[in-house]
Amino acid sequence: MDLFNYARRTSSEVYIGAVPLGSTNPIRLQSMTNTPTTDTAACVAQAKRIADAGGEYVRLTTQGVREAENLRNINAALRSEGYDTPLVADVHFNAAVADVAALYAEKVRINPGNYVDPGRTFKHLEYTDEEYAAELEKIRQRFVPLLDICRRQHTALRIGVNHGSLSDRIMSRYGDTPRGMVESCMEFLRICRDERFADVVISIKASNTVVMVKTVRLLAATMQQEGMDFPLHLGVTEAGEGEDGRIKSAVGIGALLADGLGDTIRVSLSEAPEAEIPVARKLRDYVLRRQGHPHIDALAAPDFDYLNPTRRTTRAVGNIGGGHPPVVIAARLGDEAADFLPQFTPDYVYIGHRQPDRHQPGHRTEGVQYIVDAVDWTGQPGTWPAFTPQLLCFVGGCNAARKFLFATYDSLSEETLACLRHHPEVVLVAQSNHPNRLGEQRALVHRLMREGLQNPVVPFLHYAEDQAEDLQIEAAADAGALLIDGLADGLFLLNQSHALAATTVDSTAFAILQAARARISKTEYISCPGCGRTLYDLQATIARVKAATAHLTGLKIAIMGCIVNGPGEMADADYGYVGAGRGRISLYRRKECIEKNIPEAEAVEKLLALIESDAAARP
Repeated sequence: MDLFNYARRTSSEVYIGAVPLGSTNPIRLQSMTNTPTTDTAACVAQAKRIADAGGEYVRLTTQGVREAENLRNINAALRSEGYDTPLVADVHFNAAVADVAALYAEKVRINPGNYVDPGRTFKHLEYTDEEYAAELEKIRQRFVPLLDICRRQHTALRIGVNHGSLSDRIMSRYGDTPRGMVESCMEFLRICRDERFADVVISIKASNTVVMVKTVRLLAATMQQEGMDFPLHLGVTEAGEGEDGRIKSAVGIGALLADGLGDTIRVSLSEAPEAEIPVARKLRDYVLRRQGHPHIDALAAPDFDYLNPTRRTTRAVGNIGGGHPPVVIAARLGDEAADFLPQFTPDYVYIGHRQPDRHQPGHRTEGVQYIVDAVDWTGQPGTWPAFTPQLLCFVGGCNAARKFLFATYDSLSEETLACLRHHPEVVLVAQSNHPNRLGEQRALVHRLMREGLQNPVVPFLHYAEDQAEDLQIEAAADAGALLIDGLADGLFLLNQSHALAATTVDSTAFAILQAARARISKTEYISCPGCGRTLYDLQATIARVKAATAHLTGLKIAIMGCIVNGPGEMADADYGYVGAGRGRISLYRRKECIEKNIPEAEAVEKLLALIESDAAARP
């Protein structure tokens, strides 16, 4: 894979009804209904809304045989109304349901974590090699009959691994790791290969974007090593809703699309299913704009590990680089007031040729430092000069302890590299106007790594968007891979449209850093999009939980519709609110279930009481 030049991964073609994916087909968009699959009219109406929005596949939950059999009625009703959108059955815990669903859906999704293995209990199990092989044989014996049904019915299969529902068997042998997730998938793929069943799509998801990206990269590499080229479905599970859901999805999915991985995507939002499609389309289309871009001539640093990236080693310049969390640089270049949101106050503000006191008469915002063009810098405390490559000759004569250099990949001349080598106090602000901005900014950092330079790097990403959603998706897609690869010591966002407030741009930068697990600035909500298994009003509950916990910072709270991924995601969340039955909720502290089957009307208050009790008990 070329880190710097975009090209789609080569994959096999899989027919799902009359809508093939993989190979040279477009990257397909899909969503999932959240109506009971036994309610034919409701499912048909929602499937039509998804299709009308541009969804090319519609997935429906099939908890039992009754739901699986009703796919026949849903499918027939849709076809009678002129819709040929393929249906995908979503199966968990009951392999027999998959056998029935394969008769009536164009594709069946199974979860390796609970297809044959029992539900996850977080117990550590010890296996000899012979015992482990016997467990794999159980999978084969149960899985091959499903492949035979799918072959006869021309039904495609999706092997969908979720971080939140890995089996105890996999967890015990491989741990809660990308390798364990990949192996959970490969156990099933090897059976498909042995049985010569090729109509397979793979998904491997997590709510943690770093885990998700690393795992899909490892899966693609592992398949290549074993001679497989199955197409990939991408998604971030439990991404949430609103700004957070869009940014989190764009960070994870965008980082993989940018490297050519992915043949179909779903943006999982805790909103109406049809609302997912326009967001997915914007993300896909934005990444695909870089197709056919001018070649970027660059070499990867020899010590960079694409499959297991770590943060680049840098020398700290003040609070930038070293072991410090990535900083946020904002811009206030016009006549607008330098107002900031308390929770999302940037660390640095670039004000160009102005002086801070002139920019914001009477006072400065406490804690904010200012970046001023070098020719206008007067040495005021809390201000730092910004240079361009044309002003390199003045860097040595400037006595500032922190200096900023705006530079592009093409401007990394020997003179520029020598300046950086002699001035470790310089922070490089990486600019790019290239159609593949990610590739060129990657190239810049890799050049520094190959030269042994440890100056911090802050990517500068500029846009001119009138809609907050467009800015969120594009900036998150551009920054995601840089942050996950460990190549960024901060983020500098600039939006040149006056339609969006500067504070919206600031909050977007902080949200991107949080979505990439690089810097936590607010409570993170891990919430599923809901489906036919959800037996309470998910969107209303999310709103109530957010309202009750908005004053908290640094926590991860999961709001899950059911037990499929709920308990598993508790391992990554501090607290969990999980549907346990109709109108009933269970509360978790990480993996531990604290209280079961609480009436829904009492659950939010009990969750808040649990959080407050834990906080009071801390020293």
